[in-house]
Amino acid sequence: MSPVSLRRWSWIHKWSSLVCTVFMLLLCLTGLPLIYKHEIGHLLGNEVEPPVLTGLQAGATPPRASLDSVVAAGQARYPGKRMMYMSQEADQPALWFLTMGANPTDPNFVSIAIDARTAQYVAEPPIEGGKVMAFLFHLHVDLFAGVAGKLFLGFMGLLLLVAIVSGVVLYAPFMRKLEFGDVRHGRTPRLKWLDMHNLLGIVTLVWTLVVGATGVVNTLADVLLQYWQATEIAAMVKPYEGQPPPTVLASMEQSVARAQALQPGMKVGFIAFPGTPFASSHHYGVYMHGDQALTARLYKPVLVDAGTGQVTDQRTLPWYLSTLLLSQPLHFGDYGGQGMKFLWALLDLATIVVLGSGLYLWLKRGRAAAKAGAKAAARPARQPALVREGEPR
Repeated sequence: MSPVSLRRWSWIHKWSSLVCTVFMLLLCLTGLPLIYKHEIGHLLGNEVEPPVLTGLQAGATPPRASLDSVVAAGQARYPGKRMMYMSQEADQPALWFLTMGANPTDPNFVSIAIDARTAQYVAEPPIEGGKVMAFLFHLHVDLFAGVAGKLFLGFMGLLLLVAIVSGVVLYAPFMRKLEFGDVRHGRTPRLKWLDMHNLLGIVTLVWTLVVGATGVVNTLADVLLQYWQATEIAAMVKPYEGQPPPTVLASMEQSVARAQALQPGMKVGFIAFPGTPFASSHHYGVYMHGDQALTARLYKPVLVDAGTGQVTDQRTLPWYLSTLLLSQPLHFGDYGGQGMKFLWALLDLATIVVLGSGLYLWLKRGRAAAKAGAKAAARPARQPALVREGEPR
């Protein structure tokens, strides 16, 4: 690589890193506890567990309550609120989580857990896992600035990717005179940290690329969902334009049964009620997913007429939403059990060291340059060769 190209890549790496480093440090620090969100929730007592059923023989299939009775239990708990969503976690089939509000888009909603076997009220879990986890989550996702915050962090993620690529370009000429993994001890601290920075940077290369790229995709979630709602969902509900919404809603149990009959082998992930962004004023939105590691992350929307309970349309998600859904577990490492989470946590800590050491190296280099400049300024200027000290001028 020519000296000019080396200087150019060095400039790109320096400034792309400097602009995004503080924000990337923030994301790594807040992302670490989010990897263990459910475990922390259990420790804090914010996770809901289904009650133990008495009298059930070992190996017997547990009972299943009608979805209509589950909805009725939620409405009995909050008679002044409307149903917005009901969902079920893949690892908690014994619970339905109901979201209710004063209207279908109420930001001050409540969430309650209903036993899926008995339709009995269980608990009212804290929104977003409690105040501490909610604070960390929003700090990590949008800096408490909504869509604008997400897009800003997405831009920082793009700069991170540029910094990674430029760092790889610079790594090859830097390592020509060193063995891989060599850290030069016994010399200046800055040189030792430079070697550590380069070593950990190349070791975490693939992980930071994956997490950085999936993080950028996740920041586009709101934009992609709005586009999908304005195109795909709008086309699915177009036949209902101008019609008044139903005043009496069809049976939820029968509506979901019809949706499942069209998608055998799939499970209900969540149900959107009329008026919410994931349905329409005339429909239930029944979102199905598979039961395998990959298909469990991909949803298939089925629209059911909320007045008649008949399926009106179903479509496969477009590629950009499938990409978004697949990027989320990759970003947080929550699809491979505790081993995957532990690996993600170790790599997150290593990335914190890479980012912190990069900031340290820049600060040390700036101070060294400032000291060198001060010494040069204090040094007496050289006199012209024709004028000697002590000679007449």
